Amino acid sequence: MSYTNGSIGTLRDLCPALANKTYFNYGGQGPLPTPSLEAISLSWQRIQQLGPFTTEVWPFISREVNSTRALLAQLCGVAPHRLALSENVTTGCVLPLWGLPFDPGDRLLISDCEHPGVVAACHELARRQQLQIDTLPVKQIRGGRDHQSETETAVLKALEQSMHPNTRLVVLSHLLWNTGQLMPIEAVAAQLHNESQPPYLLVDAAQSMGQIPVKAAAKAADIYAFTGHKWACGPEGLGGVALSERVLSEASPTLIGWRSLQDESKAVLDDPDPFHHDSRRFEVATSCVPLLAGLRTSLEVLEREGSAQQRLERIQALSGQLWQELMAMPTVTPLLEGAPPAGLVSFSLNGDSATSTPAELVQRLGNKGIWIRDLADPSCLRACTHVCTLASELQNLVEALDQSITETTQSSAPEAARTDRTVPSD
Repeated sequence: MSYTNGSIGTLRDLCPALANKTYFNYGGQGPLPTPSLEAISLSWQRIQQLGPFTTEVWPFISREVNSTRALLAQLCGVAPHRLALSENVTTGCVLPLWGLPFDPGDRLLISDCEHPGVVAACHELARRQQLQIDTLPVKQIRGGRDHQSETETAVLKALEQSMHPNTRLVVLSHLLWNTGQLMPIEAVAAQLHNESQPPYLLVDAAQSMGQIPVKAAAKAADIYAFTGHKWACGPEGLGGVALSERVLSEASPTLIGWRSLQDESKAVLDDPDPFHHDSRRFEVATSCVPLLAGLRTSLEVLEREGSAQQRLERIQALSGQLWQELMAMPTVTPLLEGAPPAGLVSFSLNGDSATSTPAELVQRLGNKGIWIRDLADPSCLRACTHVCTLASELQNLVEALDQSITETTQSSAPEAARTDRTVPSD
């Protein structure tokens, strides 16, 4: 145990952000446990004690970097040389993506449920390199947890129908951030491998790390990018990306800095091979070292909640309960037809309840101390259950949601329809 100040407890006990609110936004950002904050602070102090730029500090920094890389690589089931440290999912996706070898006219196949940040990067890459963009339709695949075999069949069929002979990249999230549907990444990778010229597979794992087991998918993908600040409850500004051997051998570095270089102490004008041959070629320059200690501590706290599979089962039990409660409400409809495969529970407003926009409903709930979020495509609301979510919080959400929708409906109804009037007798 490496918690500072002897801080030992459940994840929920250790998160001050959960003490004064009902929180369902783990898919946006998780709360930071107090031991992680303490670990960050102690790391800052140690660096200052050693001297921020002295010969004594470099071994400390090297240990911090290497131990974090090794831990994240272990979680992804890959060798450490295949794990690059990043600041977030977007940089983890974009830096290796922009180094892939494309020819004008090549095609990128992007699912219709990808995050705008990754989509925008792909479109700009296509503009610069004269590539074509195609769409992989998965938004309407909404079977839920008990229909994963049907989901796999539907995704693979859509993939087959959307491919072209010159498709060179497929972009597909592990867990769709809007509908909450789990994608069969290993099966997709296997199908792509059977192509005469196998496309690269880029996986946005923003909703995966810390929530669902990731090893099989991370090993199967060419680019598997994740962050530590969502379900892993680490600090923002630190993530990682697992890279295939093919990417390491075929991709060029993009944003280049001293961390990209085999020898950071000299210029590279006369060096024909200046860059690392492993994942470090996609790391750039100075980053925040104390965040490494914070993320490792958060992952340690999370591990105390059980194995990855045990945590997922707990999350599924909670999301399934919430899904059932929402199914029973006439004013909302869950996006998935069955219980969610993980902790993302998305739902839309029905009929008269739709007189309030999702954003307005989010604010109404926020005024009651309950926090969910709204999404634009498809237009819906999303609540996330994590291992530290309480069953009583689910009930609070459902009751507050019903009350808020009722209040909105009544306030928007015509005056004559919502005001009791006494008709005087003759």
